[in-house]
Amino acid sequence: MFNWNNRLLKAEARGLNPGLIVLLVIGGPLVVFLVASIVLYVYAQKNIPPKKKKTVSKKKLKREKLKQGVSVPGE
Repeated sequence: MFNWNNRLLKAEARGLNPGLIVLLVIGGPLVVFLVASIVLYVYAQKNIPPKKKKTVSKKKLKREKLKQGVSVPGE
């Protein structure tokens, strides 16, 4: 006959499965990193003001207006 109690005691005596240890060592920090990244991203979206746009130089502004056919004041 097969004794389940004897089998369970032998399994406990061996210790943790090496695959489980590798999974915890690699997967644990990876999950922590991903969760922290998401939390920081959400925090930054709420609290950091958006970047200011670069100002367009007068030369580029004139060129764009000439392309559109609008006369540039002062010329």
